[in-house]
Amino acid sequence: ATQARFAPQCIEGRLWIVPSWHEAPREGIVLRLDPAMAFGTGSHPSTRLVLAWLARGLAPGASVLDYGCGSGILAIAAAKLGAARVDAVDVDVLALAATADNARANAVGLRALGPEQLPAGDYDVVVANILSQPLIVLEPLLAARTRPGGRIALSGILETQAEEVAAAYQAHFEVRTAAREEGWALVEGRWR
Repeated sequence: ATQARFAPQCIEGRLWIVPSWHEAPREGIVLRLDPAMAFGTGSHPSTRLVLAWLARGLAPGASVLDYGCGSGILAIAAAKLGAARVDAVDVDVLALAATADNARANAVGLRALGPEQLPAGDYDVVVANILSQPLIVLEPLLAARTRPGGRIALSGILETQAEEVAAAYQAHFEVRTAAREEGWALVEGRWR
């Protein structure tokens, strides 16, 4: 019954999220992921918003930070879409284990790290699919991790909260609500 709830999903006509019990399509980029303890199967609108954002505009060779990685779905998608360096961060050790396992299952290289393990440096792209209040609190940290001219995509935000989250990031980014789905919003920004 649980498996019946998870069917293959196509994001932006090119990225497929496919549970292991389904046959993979012959064309497109396939990300194999089964539901488990950590958040992120691609079925939630907040996750789909970031996946679509990555599929539309991730430049090949980019460096990507997925902050609050959960299952690792966004980090793995970034790697499969051509990112050269991907770091996935979470405070939950079970999420880090799930991310590492899912990365191996998808034959992609990434680092799954606790926040204290993240080495110094910045990224071309920073994504975070958490919740609005943690995103607001994390603004200084995420801004410091975004390279000048870099981009950020924030999700896990209800449409009614998007303006508040965008306002918290305006000091460092040109921000806007870029997409909405089923009451959820994606706030994107470019480092000023």
